[in-house]
Amino acid sequence: MNIDGVEIKWLGHAGFLIKNSKVIYVDPYNIKEDSEKADLILITHSHYDHCSVADMEKIIQKGTKIIVTADCQSKINKFNTPVRLEVIEPGQELVFGRIKILALPAYNIDKHFHPKEEAWVGYLIKMNDLLVYHAGDTDNILEMQKLTGYNQRKLIALLPIGGRFTMNFEEAAEAAEMIKPFLVIPMHYGSIVGSEEDAREFKELCGEIGINCEILEKD
Repeated sequence: MNIDGVEIKWLGHAGFLIKNSKVIYVDPYNIKEDSEKADLILITHSHYDHCSVADMEKIIQKGTKIIVTADCQSKINKFNTPVRLEVIEPGQELVFGRIKILALPAYNIDKHFHPKEEAWVGYLIKMNDLLVYHAGDTDNILEMQKLTGYNQRKLIALLPIGGRFTMNFEEAAEAAEMIKPFLVIPMHYGSIVGSEEDAREFKELCGEIGINCEILEKD
């Protein structure tokens, strides 16, 4: 998918490739061996299906910048290739040339898998007038309301729908209705948890509330 010169590819589960002037990966997991090398890698938290050292090894090159939450640092230090590591926490914004990356909270409300006190994150990637919000592993949380302040710009929301560890497709549709993005793309389904049927149900619900939804094929 290409929107305003920004290429977005779903890599399966919660993994995405976002590319314009930089090659940006978010939570790469079980990606292809010959995947394109990364300028930036954004990791939302330390769980194995999000902070996968084996998958990062496939895409790092000298000088790759890896943005992580504090609990990921010990894993990242195992790389032989010299990379640049930066720790981020909710509310912090980093600038890489013309790209800005804002960390937003990601946590569970009624589950124990992603406690708020861990300070795990989702990412809002700002590229000119296009915004890409990768929600991370989260429920429908109040902090998402702040995204409505970006409605004058094109906001693409990547929302988990698989349930159990995150929102299910119904809760994700409620989050989409609150955020009102230009486009919403479901993630966190199809392998460990969640099904393609969940994605189709999510798209149908989004259509009923007037939210544009696109289901991407796994790249």
